[in-house]
Amino acid sequence: MTTLALPVASVTEPPARFRDLVASEWLKLWSLRSTGWSLLLGALAVVAFNLGTAWDHYRYFLQYDTASRAEFVANDMALWDAFTYNAALVLILASAAMGAVSVVGEYGSGLIRTTFTAVPARGTLMAAKLLVVAVVQAVFGAVVACGSFWSTQAVLSARDIGLPITHPGAARIVVASALLAPVCAMAGMALGALLRKSATSIVGTVVLLLLLPAVFSDRRHLTAVLAHATPLHAWERLADAGPAVEEPFPWSAGGAWLVYALWALGAAAVTVLAVRRRDQ
Repeated sequence: MTTLALPVASVTEPPARFRDLVASEWLKLWSLRSTGWSLLLGALAVVAFNLGTAWDHYRYFLQYDTASRAEFVANDMALWDAFTYNAALVLILASAAMGAVSVVGEYGSGLIRTTFTAVPARGTLMAAKLLVVAVVQAVFGAVVACGSFWSTQAVLSARDIGLPITHPGAARIVVASALLAPVCAMAGMALGALLRKSATSIVGTVVLLLLLPAVFSDRRHLTAVLAHATPLHAWERLADAGPAVEEPFPWSAGGAWLVYALWALGAAAVTVLAVRRRDQ
């Protein structure tokens, strides 16, 4: 008796759509309880640094002599309180750490194997993760920057020295401070994809984004160029609202914006290539 062999139709799963990957990464990010707490505590810390400086100026402003008060107003020093250097350091650390954890968290738990099995297109998957983290951090940065500007200028306005957002240079400080968050978060993701260890990645972000910029000097051409190529120094250039200070190697605000863009694009490329070229 002859048995007829019937062909078995093979079932091929369609590739995941990018919007579905974005939705999956969105749910994955917000399913972690630490996400909301990290954003909340980071925002409170940043705003507190700025508000504390504004409160200090408000409290002691009447104790300044006439010349010092006139200099404070003439040099738009109220904008210095809108987003201080210490607040920028906290923002960089918080955003970069969250970006790194968003990647290494899956490696530490082993979930990354399941993720790559379900979605073999690793580059597309990491692009979706990059988009989600960048959007969340952009909103976080915008809330922190706008909240800091509004609260600090409201305090200073009680002494009639606060400035509106329409004042020259004010909007640039807010935008530069807001965009610093997603840029540093993406840099943290790149380090996380390369190092794949939580502690090592966070330490790496501190070294790359905070310690190295502090080492580079503006007094020599090479170190000045290297310093200008870091997000921290780019933010300082964009947030500079005081009187013009003669620098040995000056650079433009356009160059600072370019540094932001190159860091974001470079970090995205490193993150995608790191998972495509290496096994999990």
